Amino acid sequence: MTYAVLERAPALEDYFGLSERELAERIESARRSLGSRVVILGHHYQRDDVVCHADYTGDSFKLCRLAAARPEADYIVFCGVHFMAESADILKPGDQKVVLPDLGAGCSMADMATAEQVEDAWDQLREIGAAGDFKVMPITYMNSSAAIKAFCGRNNGVVCTSSNAVPLFDKSLKEADKLFFFPDQHLGRNTGVKFRIPLDEMVVWDPSQELGGNTAEGLRRARLILWKGHCSVHGRFRPWHVEQVRRQMPGVRVLVHPECERGVVELSDLNGSTEFIIKTIGQAPAGSKWAIGTEVNLVNRLVKQHPDKEIRLLAPDLCMCATMYRIAPQNLAWALESLVAGEVVNQITVPEETARHARVALDRMLAIK
Repeated sequence: MTYAVLERAPALEDYFGLSERELAERIESARRSLGSRVVILGHHYQRDDVVCHADYTGDSFKLCRLAAARPEADYIVFCGVHFMAESADILKPGDQKVVLPDLGAGCSMADMATAEQVEDAWDQLREIGAAGDFKVMPITYMNSSAAIKAFCGRNNGVVCTSSNAVPLFDKSLKEADKLFFFPDQHLGRNTGVKFRIPLDEMVVWDPSQELGGNTAEGLRRARLILWKGHCSVHGRFRPWHVEQVRRQMPGVRVLVHPECERGVVELSDLNGSTEFIIKTIGQAPAGSKWAIGTEVNLVNRLVKQHPDKEIRLLAPDLCMCATMYRIAPQNLAWALESLVAGEVVNQITVPEETARHARVALDRMLAIK
């Protein structure tokens, strides 16, 4: 295809009838046409027929940093979900335009906490004296909106990833009496346990209830206040899955993401971020057996990459990130060919003030070694 003669940007519907081969060829042709003007990011949980076209693969924050190292690119095409594209827009080094191939690619966990709910919770904590003088430090998981990251930036808080949760908690617990962690309760709880915080000193904040469903005294006593949120993928793993796989695969090692519930993590051999999971499997000896509790696309990719090891998904049913899966080759081809035709589709733009405060919280995270 000669893109120089395109008179208009294509419509998404034009791609629905194309074969897999045609889509792949058109994506690669558009990439060649755009050259260094575009950088394509693919999250680990993306489907294979999309991630194969990415310049970089990784977790959300790693991809944002890699994109920031490509200032020559005019466009950042993020094959991930909405909060990731927002973070890329916040951290971009110049005037790049960030494109999300499907605006419906969201994150159920991120949607479990809105900025308005967090602000209301913070006001309630202040009213009972649990947030005065910054005794409570707000920490938002990377899987949250730009508005919530900005809230943390304005209130001496910080952003957290599953990769840096331990050093971040180590520093934060020395600076504050207690931490207010959102929106994933399981990552917060599993990290708190690593610092020997008793479970009875952790409370869950339910945004639908006054004081999150807690008493004022319970909140004052708590060291960790955990938002009632979870990952719809990792939340599907159960302790019985671990017990079952140990019966089925003698000698298996169970490796799970810390977004899994506490009972699953307790029964596993290892837990860590997506990057930790990939590194662990890569360094494991040939012939070793692994059951992995994380998103199915990543697990299937590890199976293909390490045929010398016996690897399976921890749960017998499908654990796919449905919102991530919304980005298909059709979306990517449409987004890239639209750029070639001179039209930017599905641009993600974070308001300047929100981006400025969110960047403060992100920079605080980056300062933690």
